[in-house]
Amino acid sequence: MTKIIRGYEIKPEADLRRADLTGANLTRADLREADFTYANLIGVELFGANLSRATLEGAYLRGANLIGVELFGANLSRAYLDGATLREADLSYATLEYAKLSGANLTHANLSNANLSYANLEDMIIDDGTHHEDGTLRTYVIGKK
Repeated sequence: MTKIIRGYEIKPEADLRRADLTGANLTRADLREADFTYANLIGVELFGANLSRATLEGAYLRGANLIGVELFGANLSRAYLDGATLREADLSYATLEYAKLSGANLTHANLSNANLSYANLEDMIIDDGTHHEDGTLRTYVIGKK
């Protein structure tokens, strides 16, 4: 079923280049292979959405909720993900070259075979899959000065 949000069709393979979906609720949307090149997705709610093989090159995702999002093989080159929450997201085989991930939360994210060449990882939060003695997940902030 296709949804229409602000005049844009929300569906697999959608052409959403330069779309302005600031703050939109796209929870669990099926956007496989959609093209979000240079789209404005600041503060968007994408919890549990499927963006496998989507193109998000240069997209603005500052502060976006990407918890549990499927980004397998997605192109996030030059994307702005500052302060985004990518907990439990699948970024395996994703391209994040030159992406801005400063302050992003990638706790429990799958980064297997992801390309992070030249990405800005300052203050990015990740985990190593281990736990402290009190049972809490051991997390790290990369690039903290």
